Amino acid sequence: MAHVELSLSDVFVPAARTPTEHGFGNFEQWSTTVSRALEPCLLIDVETKVAAVSASGCELLCLGTPDELIGLPLLDGGLRLLDFTANRCELTEQEVDKIPPLLALSSGRLARGLLRVQAACADAPDATVDAISTPVLADGVVAGSLTFFSEV
Repeated sequence: MAHVELSLSDVFVPAARTPTEHGFGNFEQWSTTVSRALEPCLLIDVETKVAAVSASGCELLCLGTPDELIGLPLLDGGLRLLDFTANRCELTEQEVDKIPPLLALSSGRLARGLLRVQAACADAPDATVDAISTPVLADGVVAGSLTFFSEV
């Protein structure tokens, strides 16, 4: 027969969080985290400008280097999204508004979807990525969106 023994111990109470440095809020913390991340990820601000992107994110999305993208609008920074038809047409403006990073901004909710990214080289295959986005809040208001990517 199995024997089970239980014991009681003092309750662990975590230490109070240290306040963030003045002028260094939630959005800035995510920016620092994304720029250092090994995972493919991207942070855009409320104006859809790239605030931070990981090096692996640039590689997966067929973009340049993180330093080249910071401050550029997401879609003007070289990201070319294609539809899933055989014709490989660029997405229309209405379709672009529904991609996860932008949908998380506009809805203030989690968003997920597949993206087809045009390769930088003409002879390279396009990349299909799964994108999961969440809004990033600052003072209770959507200040940007954080997106993680995974190659499909």
